[in-house]
Amino acid sequence: MLVPLTRQTFEQIIPLIATAPQYSYYWGKFPEFLRRLLISVVAVVVVLLFGLFLGEGFDPLRFLLVIITGLYWFWSPVYWASRRNLEVRRYKYSGFWQGRVLDVFVTEELIGTEENVNNRGELVIVENRERCLNLEVGDETGFTTLLQVPLRRTHKGIVAGQIAQMVVMSNQPDLSRIAKSSDIYIPRLNIWVSDYPYLQHDVFNQVSRKLTQAEEDDYPAKRVVKTRRRRR
Repeated sequence: MLVPLTRQTFEQIIPLIATAPQYSYYWGKFPEFLRRLLISVVAVVVVLLFGLFLGEGFDPLRFLLVIITGLYWFWSPVYWASRRNLEVRRYKYSGFWQGRVLDVFVTEELIGTEENVNNRGELVIVENRERCLNLEVGDETGFTTLLQVPLRRTHKGIVAGQIAQMVVMSNQPDLSRIAKSSDIYIPRLNIWVSDYPYLQHDVFNQVSRKLTQAEEDDYPAKRVVKTRRRRR
């Protein structure tokens, strides 16, 4: 099932300003926080040093720049998440998609390398790998897509055949060519499969209930019409 969404609904599902889960995603772990904090400290020092050459007449501007750069560690997750949302919102058309889980499998992916020295003084390259869930979904039209995300405990119950829902985006009015897809929702398990949480979950669930209910209400009517034609 693929149902076009209005622009207003699409912008409600994927907001321009970062949501709390999106902010948390870009907040990252402690090393990411330290990196942002270091950038803030360096930026403040640069502004102060630059201000010495400008003189007292630029004190208001210098004060403003110190506040902005000093709080980079705090506001940068909002900036990066909002920028990522904007990239998706540039697609002209979108639709609510419902299909099935076609395949589920786990792989180990290389996420980085580190150089260490062993007891013998030899340089050793250590590979950092992460277990990832690969989720393939598709529908009766032949459309398929594969989403790879870090493996979580909540993914344990996902099996082939379960209903999967998501938002798809395109620059074609009839959505004949899908350019981007969102995180995937598994209604039976009430879980989301995603790396970056694009969607407002509560708004998406409202749209999902409305569209799936309309599809179910329309299905019996189609069966009655079909049966009457057979009787003729």
